[in-house]
Amino acid sequence: MKHLIKITIIALIAVSFTSCNNSARPNYQYMPNMYESVGYEAYQESNAFANGVEAQLPVDGSIPRGYTPFEYSSDVSGYNLAKAELVSPLDSTQFDEPRAKELYTIYCGICHGNKGNGQGNLVKREKILGVPSYDDAGRAINVGSIYHVMYYGKNSMGSYANFLSEEERWQVVAYVMKLKGDLEK
Repeated sequence: MKHLIKITIIALIAVSFTSCNNSARPNYQYMPNMYESVGYEAYQESNAFANGVEAQLPVDGSIPRGYTPFEYSSDVSGYNLAKAELVSPLDSTQFDEPRAKELYTIYCGICHGNKGNGQGNLVKREKILGVPSYDDAGRAINVGSIYHVMYYGKNSMGSYANFLSEEERWQVVAYVMKLKGDLEK
């Protein structure tokens, strides 16, 4: 009986020690800065920010990396100017038709149709009306007008400048011109 009481007391002590252990929290912190970071005041030690402004404006005329300015305005005169003088920087060897078709299908085909005939799924379901075909003689689209509309948008079509890079926009323009040629045959 004495042994049973001793075993019971030892078991109770062992259970009490293991029940108080929290395995979700480490017992020791070997590198406390990894757990509790020190707060720093940004720009505190620099003389460049003495006027209290934490961030500086870019220098006038500076251009962000990867950005090419577009010289044409978003109004009708900019559209007409782009239509008259804007040309594609891509030559026939740089046109990647499978990639351009994929981009066109993703961004343009839903409204303009995969053939460029203005019969995309949204037009067929009458969600958007009045999307003309690329071979419509009244529109007389060209490379400059297509790029300008993709850059700024026109009427109910929004801008795609944030969705497609400059090179991707030119690929889509080349593909639209290919579709226009196919429709005019």
